[in-house]
Amino acid sequence: MGTPTSHRTYPDVTSIHTRIRDGDPDSFRRLFRSHAQLVHRYAIRATGDWATAEDVVSLTFLEAWRLRDRLPEEADGAKAWLMGIAVNVQRNTNRAARRHQKALARMPAKEDVPDIAGEVVGRMADAEQLTAAKNALGKLRRPEREVVTLCVWSGLSYAEAAEALGVAVGTVRSRLFRARERLRKLAEQELRQHADETASRRPERLPLHLNRPNEKWSR
Repeated sequence: MGTPTSHRTYPDVTSIHTRIRDGDPDSFRRLFRSHAQLVHRYAIRATGDWATAEDVVSLTFLEAWRLRDRLPEEADGAKAWLMGIAVNVQRNTNRAARRHQKALARMPAKEDVPDIAGEVVGRMADAEQLTAAKNALGKLRRPEREVVTLCVWSGLSYAEAAEALGVAVGTVRSRLFRARERLRKLAEQELRQHADETASRRPERLPLHLNRPNEKWSR
């Protein structure tokens, strides 16, 4: 019988990618530690939701393990390969979310439950900006959204993004050029709209004399 994969001994010169393709879990854990934050940054920008982003990260690396035999041999090829998987996972997650929303829309409406805001106070400002960015991003065409999340927010080069998306480098450049201006304007509109809505929900201040206790009843 052959030596079990998890106990196989490799010479130091053996590529970590070769070890991963052979099913070595320790090498795959190294790959995860190296790239998990990158995938998470992409996912949080693309989804606008902390929990969904964590799901995207988990599913991305589960899929990467399943497809490990396709991991490129080149040392710098893992990033683009993983981000290509993350893009596909995020697309599938979006489709599933839309189906879920349609199913919920067919159900009877429920009373609104007050949110427990104390647990998320520290994230409120970030959440507002994240929501504005996500809403603006959602108004772009999908190809434009993907190059923004990969090149601008995840830090991939044009070549890496092109490899992740399976398109030419020139296509990435042109999509990003169009997307940048549209996204900036849309995000500014979203933030202004949010500020206006927040201001409109604030209770109007009463005249000063109505804020004071009536002297007749305070004696």
